[in-house]
Amino acid sequence: MAPSIAASENELSQFSQTLQTKVVSSVLLNETELSQFSQTLQTNAVSAATDFTTGEAIPDLEKNGRAERTLWILNAPEPPGLWRKLLDSVLSSGNKLKSLKEKPVSKHAIPIFEAMFPILLWSRNYTATKFKSDLLAGLTLASLCIPQSIGYATLAKLDPQYGLYTSVLPPLIYALMGTSKEIAIGPVAVVSLLLSSMLQKLENPVANPAAYRKLVFTVTLFSGAFQAAFGLLRLGFLVDFLSHAAIVGFMAGAAAIIGLQQLKGLLGITYITNKTDIISILEAVVNSTHSPWNPHNCILGCSFLSFILVMKSVGRKNKKLFWLPATAPLVSVILSTLIVYLTRADKKGVKIVKHIKAGLNPSSVHQLQFNGPHATELAKTGLIVAVVALAEAVSVGRSFASIKGYHIDGNKEMLAMGVMNIAGSLTSCYVATGSFSRTAVNVSSGCETVVSNIVMAATVLITLELLTKLLYFTPTAILASIILSALPGLVDLTEAYNIWKIDKLDFLACIGAFFGVLFVSIEMGLLIAVAISFAKIILNSIQPGTETLGRLPGTDMFCDVNQYPMAVETPGVLVIRIKSALLCFANANFVRERILKWVIKEQVVDTKGNLEGKFQLVVLDMSNLMNIDTTGTASLEELYDKLVIHGIELAITNPKWQVIQKLRLANFVNKIGGKVFLTAGEAIDACLPTRMGSV
Repeated sequence: MAPSIAASENELSQFSQTLQTKVVSSVLLNETELSQFSQTLQTNAVSAATDFTTGEAIPDLEKNGRAERTLWILNAPEPPGLWRKLLDSVLSSGNKLKSLKEKPVSKHAIPIFEAMFPILLWSRNYTATKFKSDLLAGLTLASLCIPQSIGYATLAKLDPQYGLYTSVLPPLIYALMGTSKEIAIGPVAVVSLLLSSMLQKLENPVANPAAYRKLVFTVTLFSGAFQAAFGLLRLGFLVDFLSHAAIVGFMAGAAAIIGLQQLKGLLGITYITNKTDIISILEAVVNSTHSPWNPHNCILGCSFLSFILVMKSVGRKNKKLFWLPATAPLVSVILSTLIVYLTRADKKGVKIVKHIKAGLNPSSVHQLQFNGPHATELAKTGLIVAVVALAEAVSVGRSFASIKGYHIDGNKEMLAMGVMNIAGSLTSCYVATGSFSRTAVNVSSGCETVVSNIVMAATVLITLELLTKLLYFTPTAILASIILSALPGLVDLTEAYNIWKIDKLDFLACIGAFFGVLFVSIEMGLLIAVAISFAKIILNSIQPGTETLGRLPGTDMFCDVNQYPMAVETPGVLVIRIKSALLCFANANFVRERILKWVIKEQVVDTKGNLEGKFQLVVLDMSNLMNIDTTGTASLEELYDKLVIHGIELAITNPKWQVIQKLRLANFVNKIGGKVFLTAGEAIDACLPTRMGSV
């Protein structure tokens, strides 16, 4: 009988005292004592222990531990269903409202107002030094904003003053409600092009400008309503359906179309097609060359375009001269206007802006149309414009916030954008959002807070009141050159290359959006980009991938043997991990057949002519699997039945909450004998105890 079995209680006590004495006293053992001590320790550790008082076997603690951990998985509480989540959300909102009602109005009104209007928080620490920085930044921003706003209004097929209107009220409202310190609000090129390309199909902006304006204001209201709803209902994830790669491609395509459309102003062409695909525009430009045209427009526009681009280059090389590229557009407007006025070039064929209506934003409430024949189309356009405008604004805000080291609240941003566009639709503004080029100028000018937006809006307001008459002789070629100078910022070739290098599917979405905008239409480019992004999500979620796992030497970790060639497979065991997040009708049969193919491929014929398998156990690692449907559970049952025919056991490890719940309801856990474990190592040790999972 083994010494540990025959040992009495006194002998165990003596052994314990001897061990303690040798350790504490640090007594050096001679060779004989060391050998005897080692043998005694090994015998007591390896041999089956016996209770000294009753003679009953002491339970295997490791085995009991595995059993307990299996119960942790199987006895987990039932996961909450969809209705439970909705109910909890409603109850949570109700409890918050109830707690607010129980408090005095004065105690909860202030936090609510501070949450809605962040300016109430940061204005407490606002100083004169910060105001000086914001004043300089705001004036610099206005010098760029005024000519750009006029140019973008013409791009949206509106009169120039509507671009200036859009640079007054929306920035003021954003300054009260927004969370970004640097973002510059106003009209932008992409949204202007999107509006004109979609709405001129409903009304001709040249033949019936009044009806076209009504459509623009109504779409602006719808857009603002959607944006505010996204913020209030915390639906910001909808904006993320336009992936980064899709936005890069869409912006580049839109920049190309905008640039081609500016050939009308740059070359002084009388008419250019309303279509937005590259073939139609180039065809219209070629056809216009047969008509008489004045080269003075081209000379004037190209000269000042070169001037603006040179100033931008100088500003990039010398950061202290940041004001050069910022003021170059305004300087171009002033100089070109003086040239036309002094030379009377308008009499010689140079096209000019002419009359810009002066005064504050007029009300446009009476121009909103909800009962017209295009109401549904306007709502759809408003949704598309809302998503595109939010995608641009949020990406701009997050980019500069990360540089400055603070966080912007996406839901508050959406609410602020929504409120400012709703208010804008009532005051003759069209859709405003964050501009990347103007935000970059704002940052380089040293802005500290959104007060720079307030300064910019006040400057534009003064211009509307006092200076619009001075813009009468401004040549349209200059507006085209200003828009063209801003387009390089929309094309990011470096980022496109990085997307290609990192993820080919993302690059497919990028070029899909680019070519869709370029050769079909703005809407089609967006549709292609979103469709490819959705397809990528679905493909990644249900991709029928599996990988064979092996144990990393010296650890209990099991990893992909292809990624880690040093990982060693356990003899007689096939450990497989399902790589997809969902085991469903789209991939379940593939996974089942893939596993069976591995098992059958390793079978050999013994000397008696019988099939003999290499594997005795298949361990299915479900750590990546987030959910499973009825087709998935049925395929697992079929897999188990076929493995049993071949004399192979099946065990599963680390199933997620939803997965184990559905497997229990399908009675699959009982069918496989409760072989559910936390790790692959535990599954191997439990199912093949003689091997002890060793490699």
